Amino acid sequence: MNTKLTKTLIGAAAMVVMTGSASLAEDWRGWNIHADGYPNTVAMDKFAELVTEKTGGEINLQMFHGGTLGSQPDAVEQVRAGALEVGNFNLGPIGPIVAEANVVSLPFIFKDVPHMFRVLDSEGGAAIAAGMAAKGLTPLAWYDAGARSFYNGTKPINTPADVQGMKVRVMNNDLFTGMIAELGGNPSPMAFAEVYQALKTGVVDGAENNWPSYESTGHFEVAGYYSLSQHLIIPECVCVNTDKFNALSPELQAAVREAAQESAELQRQLWAEREAASRAAVEAAGVVVNEVADKAPFQAAMAPVYEAYFATNPDLRPLVETIQATE
Repeated sequence: MNTKLTKTLIGAAAMVVMTGSASLAEDWRGWNIHADGYPNTVAMDKFAELVTEKTGGEINLQMFHGGTLGSQPDAVEQVRAGALEVGNFNLGPIGPIVAEANVVSLPFIFKDVPHMFRVLDSEGGAAIAAGMAAKGLTPLAWYDAGARSFYNGTKPINTPADVQGMKVRVMNNDLFTGMIAELGGNPSPMAFAEVYQALKTGVVDGAENNWPSYESTGHFEVAGYYSLSQHLIIPECVCVNTDKFNALSPELQAAVREAAQESAELQRQLWAEREAASRAAVEAAGVVVNEVADKAPFQAAMAPVYEAYFATNPDLRPLVETIQATE
């Protein structure tokens, strides 16, 4: 055979192989609301890197941060529909869509953050994951979003009686307004951007949030008592569109899940460092921090909130009981 022709045929065959291989690669897009440098942003970039590495380039994930592809509710629906493949979501906005996921928004359902992760890694977490997957959102790994605690400008909160008569800003959710009401306080839902001025002027006496939010917003400047009630511990997930994930081979599924779980290890480490830095900063500024030694009275006060919840979600009582029974 003519040498020149042989080289041409070999080159053409190689091009076919390369083109065929390239056509097998999938390009995914991922959503994240957080800014550059935030623990979740760093971890999701690591997830994207690991996905390419662990799938041998068969899946390439491009992350879009800062909510550039839409609001969180919009992005949740985009992932469910398959318009986006991946999202890093808080379970709060997923609760109205997935009944099982909504249980994590019940006040004082978790004892602390380690307890939350033990639940998510056991029977309770499997039930939540199954409910999410059935609605188009398959969770691959769980991220830490910290615990929300009470803060105010006048006194430490150690018992429910300390909340009596206090005007407390909460997110606009019946579970959270019910929590404050059952503690004897006056729930005051308002936009987060309004809280600093409301605290400063006395429109509200207190609010609640995690360490980084309390510190970064300057709320500590006008509410110098931070009480570690840890009443809300709502995790975040790395979620993938269910149909897209189920269409992958078992090997690729394992690789993508492994990448997500490794990214979660990084995110939890970075989150712990961020929390510690925020706490150190506010304590250095003179904030008085107190541990709530006994959360049992707070949990007992939530009984009416739970019963109201079960009145409209009777099928979720076993899941809640499973979570509460997890050691």
